[in-house]
Amino acid sequence: MFVEEEITTTSSFEEPIQSFLAHLELEKGVAKNTVESYANDLKQCTRFLKDLAIEGWQVITGEHISLWLSDLTVRGYTVSSLSRKLSAIRMMARHLVSEGIRPDDFSELLVTPKQTKRLPETLTVEEVAQLMQGPDLSKPRGLRDRALLELLYSSGLRVSELCSLKLQSLDLESAFLRVSGKGSKERVVPIGREALNALIQYLRDGRPQLVKAKTGSELFLSQLGVAISRKTVWLLLNNYAKKVRLKKKVKPHKLRHSFATHLLANGADLRVIQEMLGHANITTTEIYTSLDSNSIVDGHAQFHPQGQPH
Repeated sequence: MFVEEEITTTSSFEEPIQSFLAHLELEKGVAKNTVESYANDLKQCTRFLKDLAIEGWQVITGEHISLWLSDLTVRGYTVSSLSRKLSAIRMMARHLVSEGIRPDDFSELLVTPKQTKRLPETLTVEEVAQLMQGPDLSKPRGLRDRALLELLYSSGLRVSELCSLKLQSLDLESAFLRVSGKGSKERVVPIGREALNALIQYLRDGRPQLVKAKTGSELFLSQLGVAISRKTVWLLLNNYAKKVRLKKKVKPHKLRHSFATHLLANGADLRVIQEMLGHANITTTEIYTSLDSNSIVDGHAQFHPQGQPH
């Protein structure tokens, strides 16, 4: 059996491991690949324990396992790998209790490693300005694209919200628009100066050229005269990013993240940003405080006299 080839630790570890793996495969019906992964994790753990002069499951403590996980962390193992390995240990510990090998579960107080939340990527103000130079303003589609890019960044819209905008959503005189967000919840969002100018130019010189017989009140029109699709917006951003030679990949949500981050960096209140983004919970918006903290640290390192390398 494959397990016998994998487990090469001392016999005080080996027999309970063999019993546990057989239980998983034969009684629980766990997939063979999963059983093999657990076998390798347990082998790795028991080798580490043997180096600590631990000779059997009966004397293992949670601290021993914590030392092992710390060692793996130093060696560069990911949080997901550590979580899987700890899962194997926990299952093994419960098996030892159920088999009467141990009276207690030594893994009970161990804490599962937490996956760090990835911060959303953003564009710098300069990169946003560079992206806006992509559309050809001598063509109706270029006017449309400039307007939608400006609006994505100026108002922090989701791409689905942008594509569903109607002419009646706009109040150009007061420079705001009404957006129907998640759960059909409506919110009012201001339109920035550049976005407002781009919209006025598009509505005057661009949209009329895209109108067809079946066109309704959709704001941003495709070549067919119907509402532009989310897929088209994604492709447009990708193409313009390449055209202006941005090194970053640009997706609609990246402009939304940039909108929030730049507002916060310039002193906007978090609750105001929450309202403009249409977040139901303030904790969703708070991710941008981490982004702004990072930019502060980077800015200090770059611009403060004592932060620059000698």
